[in-house]
Amino acid sequence: MCGRYVSTRRPEDLVDLFDVVRWDTAQMLGPSWNVAPTDDVWSVLERVERDTGEVTRQLRPLRWGLVPSWAKSLSTGAKMINARVETVAEKPAYRRAFAKRRCLLPADGFYEWQAVAATGTAKARKQPYFISPEDGQAMALAGLYEFWRAPGTDEAPGAWWTTCTIITTEATDAAGRVHPRMPLAIAPADWSAWLDPAHEDPGELRALLTAPAAGHLDARAVSTAVNSVQNNGPHLLDEVAEDPSDG
Repeated sequence: MCGRYVSTRRPEDLVDLFDVVRWDTAQMLGPSWNVAPTDDVWSVLERVERDTGEVTRQLRPLRWGLVPSWAKSLSTGAKMINARVETVAEKPAYRRAFAKRRCLLPADGFYEWQAVAATGTAKARKQPYFISPEDGQAMALAGLYEFWRAPGTDEAPGAWWTTCTIITTEATDAAGRVHPRMPLAIAPADWSAWLDPAHEDPGELRALLTAPAAGHLDARAVSTAVNSVQNNGPHLLDEVAEDPSDG
């Protein structure tokens, strides 16, 4: 799974990187070294403008944890932060979004936890790792988004929520030695095809999903400080020594 990640790039930089043409500068998110479920996160998506019918690429904050349109509670999203690529096109919670509402979630890297067995002198534990592209480039994680309105509310401001999820697959390479699942990404050459709301062929869409950084990932052990969502800051990425017995 992907349950925490890092997103520190400025919105101005994301606008340039992803060729965004529409961004409400009143919507601001600060950098985060510990993005957690239900946080607001930056997303890149394409929408059809009601007035002109033109498709525009937008930078928007979304709530991490997809809430299907038919859900009764916003809390449903806390359980739906990831969508498995093996079933995303068929599961009722995701299939409409996979067909029509796809997005990119910019990230510097993501965290995973490796289970460490108990020894004669230590209890079983989980060691966090920060996994990121070897070249330091931004990742465009493959995401889906959905609109949800709280039951019984009208069209007043705040009645609607826009939420998202990250598509995951079996992990390989550096990520695979840490955890069996990892997020999927979209290569820059395929951003337009992935975001295009008119592109609905499931097979063609699946073909766009790739390993982040084409699998060229670095994994380094970091402090368990990341375990608490209350902790944030660049110090969370500081490497710590691995216990030789962990391997």
